Amino acid sequence: MKPIRLISGVLTVGFWTLMSRVLGVLREVMILAFIGPGPVMDAFVAAFRLPNMFRRFFAEGAFNASFVPMFSKRLEADDNATGFATQALSGLAFVLLILSALAMVFMPGLVWLTAGGFVGDPRFALTVDYGRIIFPYILLISLTALFSGVLNATGRFAAAAAAPVFLNIFVCLSIAWAAYTGGEVIQWLVWTIPVAGFAQLALVWVAADRAGIRLRPSRPRWTPEMKRLVVVAIPAALAGGVMQINLLVGQQVASHFENAVGWLYAADRLYQLPLGVVGIAVGIVLLPDLSRRLTAQDDRGAKHAFSRAGELSLALTIPAAVALVVIPLPVVTVLFERGATGPDDSAAIAAAVAVYGLGLPAFVLQKVLQPLFFAREDTKSPFRFAVWAMLVNAAVAIGLAPVLGWIAPAIATTLAGWVMVWMLGRGGRKLGDVARFDDQFRRRIWRVCLASAGMGGVLWASTVVLGPFFATAGLRFIALAVLIALGAGSYALFGQLIGAFSLREFREAFRRGRA
Repeated sequence: MKPIRLISGVLTVGFWTLMSRVLGVLREVMILAFIGPGPVMDAFVAAFRLPNMFRRFFAEGAFNASFVPMFSKRLEADDNATGFATQALSGLAFVLLILSALAMVFMPGLVWLTAGGFVGDPRFALTVDYGRIIFPYILLISLTALFSGVLNATGRFAAAAAAPVFLNIFVCLSIAWAAYTGGEVIQWLVWTIPVAGFAQLALVWVAADRAGIRLRPSRPRWTPEMKRLVVVAIPAALAGGVMQINLLVGQQVASHFENAVGWLYAADRLYQLPLGVVGIAVGIVLLPDLSRRLTAQDDRGAKHAFSRAGELSLALTIPAAVALVVIPLPVVTVLFERGATGPDDSAAIAAAVAVYGLGLPAFVLQKVLQPLFFAREDTKSPFRFAVWAMLVNAAVAIGLAPVLGWIAPAIATTLAGWVMVWMLGRGGRKLGDVARFDDQFRRRIWRVCLASAGMGGVLWASTVVLGPFFATAGLRFIALAVLIALGAGSYALFGQLIGAFSLREFREAFRRGRA
């Protein structure tokens, strides 16, 4: 994959991820408006997090970190890649069916482990009920992740990137229908999630068939290839598990504070918008590309691709982080403050958004640095780093909770993210020159920071001027649109003037991505 094709792939994935994240924000706007922070939303968040936690543990984390490089190498060498993928599909489906059955039986225990603060109040029983409906989603979305990995490895990014859009479309439509007909919004919401999972799986399954990769489940078999896959996957699974423990520690702490689970969830969804568009897009495209280049011993090309991915991700992420820190309250107020969500909720969510914003570049850099290890089938090193990050997260979240209250988990998440990046950077030194950013990256990155700082000043001054409009119901959406346009325009202008990036390069890459 040529560097310009790498960038166009990132932009293609980024476009669909942007659509998904924007609809995801709309989903949260509707949930907060019709349900609002409180026991029902806390219960839904805790229940919905269960399949997502295991999904990242089994599919997007451990499984794809080991499966995608191995599949890519077999595809490059024309070594029965389809047969290997079929074995992986059958084994993953078998494990997830067992996991789903056990989770349905022992759901009260899962809720106790992940949200202990709910014990003794109505949130516990609600979470158990919702969890039993939602949990089978893990089987559907994990198989979707496998098919997505296959498509990404073959350079077909659009269908895999579009699949998450289905969940948000289905959820938004179901909430709107429930509100229109006077139905119970939460019941429509929880039952829609597994239905959307079927739609997502169908999309990528059909796309793989059309790409000439016909995968059909069969009887699981323990072969040398599967043994190798599991051996490589176990450390990645543990690493993924460590990151999920970070989330669970935060949820456990938040569950002891009223409405905190909902506040942190809303803030998480907002900062996930730039994280998903940039970080996940870069990781999806970079991993198979690095795997192929390292197999072909193209270290120079691998370094160039790695550097351009880092340059692109930070050029888009650093200004987003600055914006989240400088103007969180106007954004949260306009997006979330209506219906069941009031000013106090907006202030709390905005505080968490600002804290998460400080960690946004770290979360994206992890997506850039980890493929360096995964492409070499080294999943042990990221696991060790993740353990240290977990310890930092737990110590800060638990230690600061008595002093700072519910905001402690957000602070802990940000600090742990930067610790993880520092260790990935140090650990990458032993991988050689391919793991070091090139001169062009170093020339441009400080200019990106300077342009972002200038944009932050424009945003702050614009907020002062536009402040009265944010207090007017009919004008606040226009005020936010103007604010975003001023921020984007000023960043583009400053960046172009001081050489932080070339808008021509972005336009060329985007045209190639659409071709």
